[in-house]
Amino acid sequence: MSTTAVRSPAEFEEQLQRYLYERSEEGRAVRVGEKEVSEQAAIVARYADLFSRDQLRALRDEEARADGDQREWLYRLRKTCEGGLLAAELAERDDELENDILAARLDFKGEELPLRSALARLAIISDYEERDQLGELYSQRSADFNEQRLDLLRAYEELEADLTEEPDPVARSEEEKQVSLRDLESVLAAASGAIEGSFIAMRERWFERLLGPDREEQPSSAHMGYVRRLSPLDSTYTKERATDVCLATLSALGFDLAADSNIRLDLDDRPQKSPRACVIASDPPRVVHLITRAQGGLHDYQAFMHEAGHALHYAGVDPNLPYTFRRLSRDHALTEIYSYICEAITREPAWHAEHFGLSDEEARTNAEATIFLEALLFRRYTAKLQFELDFWSNFDQAGLQSDDYSQRLTAATGIRYPSDGHLADMDPGFYSADYLRAWIRHAQLRNYLFDEVGEDWWRSPKTGELLRDLFAEGTRPSSEEIATRLGFDPYDTVPLVAELTQ
Repeated sequence: MSTTAVRSPAEFEEQLQRYLYERSEEGRAVRVGEKEVSEQAAIVARYADLFSRDQLRALRDEEARADGDQREWLYRLRKTCEGGLLAAELAERDDELENDILAARLDFKGEELPLRSALARLAIISDYEERDQLGELYSQRSADFNEQRLDLLRAYEELEADLTEEPDPVARSEEEKQVSLRDLESVLAAASGAIEGSFIAMRERWFERLLGPDREEQPSSAHMGYVRRLSPLDSTYTKERATDVCLATLSALGFDLAADSNIRLDLDDRPQKSPRACVIASDPPRVVHLITRAQGGLHDYQAFMHEAGHALHYAGVDPNLPYTFRRLSRDHALTEIYSYICEAITREPAWHAEHFGLSDEEARTNAEATIFLEALLFRRYTAKLQFELDFWSNFDQAGLQSDDYSQRLTAATGIRYPSDGHLADMDPGFYSADYLRAWIRHAQLRNYLFDEVGEDWWRSPKTGELLRDLFAEGTRPSSEEIATRLGFDPYDTVPLVAELTQ
């Protein structure tokens, strides 16, 4: 009977780098529509000797004897080993679900559409009733996979509880993020309440302009993509100019993204390409993919700027850092700060005036649209975190539908969310909390930059220099450490509330 060798932490990290590179590249190929079949399970099988319970115990023992950065390095290797054991057990079922969704089609007005294409189409259909029709078809077809989704969640939860020896999924996440999710939720709920009056006023103005006077009192979530695209403004924010304007915006900060050999742009439009922009840091700083799918409208610019923040962060890490502090993190709250601060430039009225030839009044109006969207998304994610805390606290009662999901998100946004949409909207590891921590933090960073650089922070090379220093630290700091450096309490939402109600 053969036994799997237990590697030293350094040897484990070296092989882990190869494994994560292959898995990232496979995920990228499927996400961008270059492949129609996911083969993650085959990669996991090739690295079967990398992850074992003996390896996990060895890393845990080493961690217990270490301190400082060495302990943190070992902690992240141990958590990644846990993730590898999860993947080894469940990658085939992950592939099965992913491939079933990729193969799924629906019929709309005589045209057969892949699910991802249908989702992308919703953002550009100008007719309200047609969006409702396609949205209902999409929602029904997506919900067909809810049983698979829930079964897979149950399998992951059971195995993760066993590997970590912590049966409470909320406690597990809090330990990893080093925050109290309940305390965070309380702070966010207060901030969401503080902006409610301003948000509702903006919502009435922009729903009228975006969806028309004949809209339902609570439009369905089928219209969310169209709203986020700010489609009636698409003649100003054309998809043809998106790349050039965003590159020029970054250039003003001192970043030549197009010439950065570490960043690989994928801006092509393919039928199976996910409409959700992303960055895949396959091997930072050397291989970082920035992926968008332009459809026209201001959202193209915002999505590009958001992902550029991620790309610049990962491509700007100090290459001399250990791989773990270039690639692995406890959560995503740190890198989301940098995506949010770059996207925040699109909320500056002067940016709209400078790049699109708008009058000051037009620029202020369009900037208000972006603040409305930001407030809408902040309230949505706050409600989503509240739902997820209840969902995971009562996971044994989880079902294929959730009235709590529908009620919370509908009340927060004024957009009607279906009760069977919760499982498709479930990001792993309380990612919603990471987004929300970044919302707080980027507003603190913007406040800091305004004080240090001035009101033109968004087009000053000095801002680029400050950001470049932060990027070089890789994934080592926590979001909360950044708050302390900026002179803020981590839960200080005053800058965020001010930004969303200006």
